[in-house]
Amino acid sequence: MGATVTTGSTSESTTGTAASTAGPAATDLTAEQQAAFDAVVADDGRVEPRDAMPEAYRRTLVRQIAQHAHSEIIGMQPEGNWVTRAPSLRRKAILYAKVQDEAGHGLYLYSAAETLGVDRADLLDALHEGRQKYSTIFNYPALTWADTMAIGWLVDGAAIMNQVPLSRCSYGPYARAMVRVCKEESFHQRQGFEGMTALARGTAAQKAMAQDALDRFWWPSLMMFGPPDDASPNSARSMAWGIKRFSNDELRQRFVDATVPQAEFLGLTVPDPDLVLDEETGHYRFGTPDWDEFARVVAGDGPCNRQRVAFRRQAHEDGAWVREAAAAHAARRAGARTAERAAVGDDASRVA
Repeated sequence: MGATVTTGSTSESTTGTAASTAGPAATDLTAEQQAAFDAVVADDGRVEPRDAMPEAYRRTLVRQIAQHAHSEIIGMQPEGNWVTRAPSLRRKAILYAKVQDEAGHGLYLYSAAETLGVDRADLLDALHEGRQKYSTIFNYPALTWADTMAIGWLVDGAAIMNQVPLSRCSYGPYARAMVRVCKEESFHQRQGFEGMTALARGTAAQKAMAQDALDRFWWPSLMMFGPPDDASPNSARSMAWGIKRFSNDELRQRFVDATVPQAEFLGLTVPDPDLVLDEETGHYRFGTPDWDEFARVVAGDGPCNRQRVAFRRQAHEDGAWVREAAAAHAARRAGARTAERAAVGDDASRVA
């Protein structure tokens, strides 16, 4: 599932584990190391795992990448719930492939986080215990088939607005992970829009279903970008470090400008009475999301917060035997390779 990452917002939480686990270069920097780091960022270069980096920079990346990874695997739930109820075999196959993609995105992102010296198991524990967050959008239910299409169109559309700039993130492993993720999210967004088009051009009941999905997902989609810039104090520092390229409000404006014409093409009405095109600027002026609702959902009081985390925790526990079997198999293969190399060495010694 596409997920925006709101660096510096109230939706972020640094865990004690993530913050205290030192990475390859997480020590305090010397003046020379700091100057080298600053030069890389100023030159729009890439910081790599073995490079010296400020501890605050590393902690911010751990928090952001972990939140992003958590969002991908939690985001599998609302759509995965509809795989068995898809209206056709074609729709079922497309949705199933999309849910699989989201699992892959989580894998890329957890791997990127591990290059910062944290352990994936610790990050998952932090998610399951509520010490790390995921995107608020996934705490809203997918009540109808149209919701799965609206998620593709709106949620993945919002994710693309956020993630394409992340492909230029100053941290190399995160930026490189985003290249493939963005390609797949772009396909997901188009798939969602195509599905919404089919509904909007279908029967009156189908169009009403599409409108209802837009009504319920519009405002949560705007909240995905995080709180207003004046309530996101760490955002400026993340932008100075080259982690973020645009502020929350800039990304929100871009999303509205791109999405409103798409809704008009579909013949659907955006549920915002304050929405109007500013002819002078070329941008849409729009209403204010319910930030009190956003805060409640972040705090764990959304429609599906408890359900999402409980299901994720249960899935993790049910899959323990698979992880144990994979680890045992890997250890057995490693032992076999070690024995093979030792045998080759013995043979070489005898020949000598």
